Amino acid sequence: MDRLDELALFVAILDVGSLAGAAKRLGRSAAAVTRGLGGLEERLGVRLIERTTRNLAPTEAGRRLAEQARRLLADYDEALIVAGAEQPLRGRLRVTAPVMFGRKHVTPLVIGFMRAYPDIRVELALSDGNLDLIDEELDVAIRIGPLGDSALVARRVGQVTRMLVASPDYLAAHGAPDTPEDLSRHAIIFNAPRRGPPEWRFTLDGRERVVRLTPRLIVSHVESALLAARDGQGITRPLSYQAADDLASGALVRLLPDAEPPPLPVHVVVPTARLMPGRVRAFVDHAVDHLKKLDALRG
Repeated sequence: MDRLDELALFVAILDVGSLAGAAKRLGRSAAAVTRGLGGLEERLGVRLIERTTRNLAPTEAGRRLAEQARRLLADYDEALIVAGAEQPLRGRLRVTAPVMFGRKHVTPLVIGFMRAYPDIRVELALSDGNLDLIDEELDVAIRIGPLGDSALVARRVGQVTRMLVASPDYLAAHGAPDTPEDLSRHAIIFNAPRRGPPEWRFTLDGRERVVRLTPRLIVSHVESALLAARDGQGITRPLSYQAADDLASGALVRLLPDAEPPPLPVHVVVPTARLMPGRVRAFVDHAVDHLKKLDALRG
């Protein structure tokens, strides 16, 4: 391990807050990270991080080293960026996104990126499961919802809301629910990509309510649920971006907006910010600029 790698490893441990998280961020084994930290401390002759069973904290020497290390690593990265700025971007870029969001919004921005950088090859993996960026060798992901992986570096681009919708024909025939509990008297189109209890959660007056459902139709993908809702078969619950076109055209109507749960964040994420290849950095900037302008991500 060279000296810059030692510093990058040390900073990653502090940023993530765990040896395992730093290993995942850097694409290394936990044992290698432990050895790297131990070797750095042994060579310097000073303890840099206090380790307990629950957390990690830098010592005073560790805090001083971290400040200097961040400056050195930033200067090094900047030097590489400047050196490569005049070279055309090329190589393979692997991107992942949720299926429907990927079809509607990520594919167009990928096409625009390819048009701007003809020497870059792109692999776009659309999946409603959060693929592991390290294990799957992915460069960039667009994620909807809270980020459970602290090893990811994220840039927030907007938010979406989970909302109830139904067609005007359905509402004319059956009326609109006044409370979440009224849903028990309505035909429900339940989108269930994974097995789980048929229930929806709402937030009213700062308190969460759980409504158990007896769906008339259960589907495994939201596009089928929206098709059935447009046909007047019942009430369904997509994310706001998924129903945006139908709401704009009047094909669907939004119900009980005051009971909607808190919005879900949308992020562009990468495994690490350090030594990011130019093609990845360029795509992240392109994606962030494009997605922040979408009305569908205003929640």
